[in-house]
Amino acid sequence: MPNVQSASQVPNQFVECTGRRLAYRVIGDGMPMVLCLRFRGVMDSWDPAFLDELTAQGFKVYIFDYSGLGLSDGTPTYDPASLARDTIELITTLGLGKVVLGGWSLGGIAAQVAMLQAPQLVSHLVLLGTTPPGQLVKTGEPLFYELARRENDFEDFVHLFFEPTSPASREEALRSAERIASRKEGRCPEVPHEWAGQQLGEGPRNPMFPLQPALDALRNTRIPVMHLGGDHDIVFPVENWHALSRTLPTLHLVTLPSTGHGPHLQYPRASARHIAAFVFD
Repeated sequence: MPNVQSASQVPNQFVECTGRRLAYRVIGDGMPMVLCLRFRGVMDSWDPAFLDELTAQGFKVYIFDYSGLGLSDGTPTYDPASLARDTIELITTLGLGKVVLGGWSLGGIAAQVAMLQAPQLVSHLVLLGTTPPGQLVKTGEPLFYELARRENDFEDFVHLFFEPTSPASREEALRSAERIASRKEGRCPEVPHEWAGQQLGEGPRNPMFPLQPALDALRNTRIPVMHLGGDHDIVFPVENWHALSRTLPTLHLVTLPSTGHGPHLQYPRASARHIAAFVFD
């Protein structure tokens, strides 16, 4: 395999879309994969080990900042339709053709809306720690809403994305945090927690993602869909995907143990390899 620049070192690039400029990075070479960010996420929120392993598995990975956030300009919003528009315009403006479309948390909602709006651009849908549309069998925990509104320290990082009761998970959280901090040049400004907090409701809702056409699309699609989650996700419990496992015809489920809302942070290489097996096998 050729020597590929690490995700922690690739340069920032910019593309002019309708009325705004989106910042993006490209890692590796192979099948194009576009990844949509979580709530309060910027490009530096991805664990480089996860992105690098995806490239080792044969993907050319595109990550980007939503309009008005990170290094992108425009008007910031967490409206899923606007996030899907960013995603679709990035794919079409860069001329990527069909892509493996992925999304983490809020980005998983954006990816589902993008698939609904432009299914011709999606070969596979890869969802990480997100919610399905429609009524839920289990809501998230109030703790997330407390953590999401404040500046976060390492303990918050552990409680959000890992399993705080597991010493092994805590060790992996430390390693992941170090990898995420390893980029020195061209880092993205953080999403202001005050602004982000204003976009949340007061607590868990049911449904979290009430768009019925998106659920209908998942029930009728021929596009392979994968959800990779942690067994203790305080934001979007994985149990909601298991409840749909016999009603969504192309759904593949992978649930990783003793971890939370960031399973690909705790298990970066295993997560990338599960995704590769889903796409290529």
